[in-house]
Amino acid sequence: VIALLGAAVLAIYLALQGTLSNVASGVMLIILRPFHVGDAVDVSGASGTVREVSLFNTVLITADKIYVTVPNSQIFGAAITNYTREDTRRINIIVGIDYDDDIDKAQNILMQIMTGDQRVRKDPPPIAPVNELAASSVNLIARCFVPNKLYWDVYFDMQKAIKLRFDEAGITIPFPQQTASQRAVKPPAPKASA
Repeated sequence: VIALLGAAVLAIYLALQGTLSNVASGVMLIILRPFHVGDAVDVSGASGTVREVSLFNTVLITADKIYVTVPNSQIFGAAITNYTREDTRRINIIVGIDYDDDIDKAQNILMQIMTGDQRVRKDPPPIAPVNELAASSVNLIARCFVPNKLYWDVYFDMQKAIKLRFDEAGITIPFPQQTASQRAVKPPAPKASA
C-alpha cells in the first residue's frame, strides 16, 4: 500500500510539474512586472501586444490580430524584449545611394527631413552617417529618436519623405546588381593530318 501511494504521489507530481512551473513563473512575472498589459513585447519567439497575464500563461495579440498563448515558464526562462517600456525609441532607416551620387548632398537631405519633423527629439540630435560601402550602394543611416507612441507614424512618414526628396534632388536609390564577365574561349587547335 505504501509503495502504491508513493507511486501515485510521484505520478501526480510529474503530471503537475509543468503546471507548477507555470504557476511559479506567473507569480514571478506578476511580482517583477517586466511588461504590463498593453506593452508590445517579443517573448519566447512570439511577438504581440500583451492582453493578459495570468498564473498559467500570458496572452498576446499579434499585429495581424492573432491570439497567442505562451506558457509563463517559457517566458520567465527566456529573454524578454519590451518595445514600449521606454518613452523614447530610436529610428534607424538605412538608405542606399549610388556610388556616383553626392554623399554630402544626400546626408544634408536626410538631416533636413529629420530636423524639420517636429516629432523628432532634439536631444540626442539626429545624425546621418555613412554606414557601409556595400556591393551596389553607399549606405547611409537616418538615425533619430522619437516618442515611442509615435514610432511607426514617424518611421513610415520619413521613408516616404526620403524617397520623394531624393527623387527631386536626382539622388538614386540603386537596386542590387552584379557585373558579369565572360572569358574568351580559345578555339581548339587543328588536328594534324596523317
